[in-house]
Parts: sequence; C-alpha cells; structure tokens
Amino acid sequence: MLFMEPEASVIVESGMDLSSEQMAELRELAGSRDVPADVALRARIVLWSGEGRRRKDIAELAGVAPLTVDRCKARYTERGLAGLEDKRRGGPRTQVPPRVRARVIALTRMSPPVDSGLSHWSTRTLADHLKRREGVSEVSP
Repeated sequence: MLFMEPEASVIVESGMDLSSEQMAELRELAGSRDVPADVALRARIVLWSGEGRRRKDIAELAGVAPLTVDRCKARYTERGLAGLEDKRRGGPRTQVPPRVRARVIALTRMSPPVDSGLSHWSTRTLADHLKRREGVSEVSP
C-alpha cells in the first residue's frame, strides 16, 4: 500500500523510504540520455519501489530477477545515487613503468654479460639480472 506522510513528504513502501527530492533525482537519472542504460534501469527500479510497486512486478517490468531488485534497493540505501553505478570489477592491469620497459627491450637486443656464462637471455635470467644488478624488483605486471 502506498501512502504519503504529509509533513515529511516521504513515500513509504516496505522499508523503501524516498523523499520527494530523492524521487526527483531518480526520475531525472532514469530519463537521462547521458547515463549508461544499466544505471538508468537501476534508478527506475528504485523509483518504482519508492512508488509502492511490488518486488515481483518491478522485476517483471525491468526484465530482471527479483534478487536484482533487492540488490539495487540495498545499494541505493547504502550509497545513494553512487550505489546505482557499476561496481568496478578489478582494475586495469598494472603496467610496467616506462623506464623498466625500455631497459628490458634494450637488454633483449644485447647479449648477456660475458661473466654471466650465458649465450642468450631467457625471461628468468633477464628478470634475475634486472633484480640483482639494476635494482628492479618486479618486471612483469
């Protein structure tokens, strides 16, 4: 059941309390063409919940599982609008610093030092050389 509290201007639905300002923000986000579609969908899910729609109906309207509805609501409750954005799934791979990359390339074009007893570089001997002689602690990302 949907009802408005006159003084607070808050819509209440099974634990989902949204102020009129929050509803306005969610409507704007849901209708925006400047945000990714999945963020707009999550905003609609929270908005529909704040309007008093049932979880099952929201899931059907959004084309998602009911658990997704719960997650969207929980993330919004915890973090506000920021909770509607995608979570970062890991980060970009750590890059080898340019100085180390240049040194590795230079060494691969040269023969190993005579005192090493090597006829050519392997990845392990090159890494060991860089670690022992040049203080590079990690060559690979």
